[in-house]
Amino acid sequence: MYAMYTEERGFPESASRARAAIRAALITSAVAAIVLGAIALFWPGPTLLAIAVLFGLWLVIGGVMRVATAITSHFLSTGMRWLLGGLGALVVAAGIVCLFNPGKALWVLTVFIGISWILDGVMALFSGRDRATVGPRWLYIAGAVISVIAGIVVLAMPGVAVATFAMFGGILLIIMGIVTLFTLPPSESVNRA
Repeated sequence: MYAMYTEERGFPESASRARAAIRAALITSAVAAIVLGAIALFWPGPTLLAIAVLFGLWLVIGGVMRVATAITSHFLSTGMRWLLGGLGALVVAAGIVCLFNPGKALWVLTVFIGISWILDGVMALFSGRDRATVGPRWLYIAGAVISVIAGIVVLAMPGVAVATFAMFGGILLIIMGIVTLFTLPPSESVNRA
């Protein structure tokens, strides 16, 4: 029974090992975030290329899943299965185009982000006008207007938007990594002191 507990705290040894493993994982993820953030800031071209390739892979996988669902979902009507399968094939084709032409992938991703921000802002404007919000209503509506404006700016200047996304993402990764390092749970040796 003595071997199962540490002397000082009375915690099971497995809890101490789990705590050390969590701490090591947090340190590793924080260092990785800082390195990836620095890469995004100092080498935005390769970072954007990687994002474009990942977007293309995401489209291919999503399209294949839609085609597989269309083939195996016998509970759907024939028309719905054809529609789902056709949509899946189009998404796979778009993914392949993105993989072979990463510049187009970034453009498509940027347009998608711009349109989604506009739609999100418009929906928030209408829902904020008609229902109670958590905070002040004017703040909710201001956020919706900013979302619409940001979406329009992204659509008007997609090249600047992509570069800004990479820079902003890199800065966020570095900040998150540093904050994680400064907010680690104390090590076992600190607990014993």
